[in-house]
Amino acid sequence: MEIVEHCKTLRKTIKAIAEEVKASHEKVFEQSQGMGTMDEDEMHANLTIAYRHLEDAAMRIGKVIQAYDGGKSVYD
Repeated sequence: MEIVEHCKTLRKTIKAIAEEVKASHEKVFEQSQGMGTMDEDEMHANLTIAYRHLEDAAMRIGKVIQAYDGGKSVYD
């Protein structure tokens, strides 16, 4: 598989995982109702950080594609 196609597949996978992580906020909310043992704020904070790292990973893989194309950005 050509590196660009491989990177595009990786980005799709990372973005799908990122959406699952983002959706996990709702699951934390649902499960924390009536339970005093969970540190809900800590859980949300770590999910947010994980989501941001996944966004960064997808962007970095995009930079691989950009470098393959000679370093030219697709944006003006």
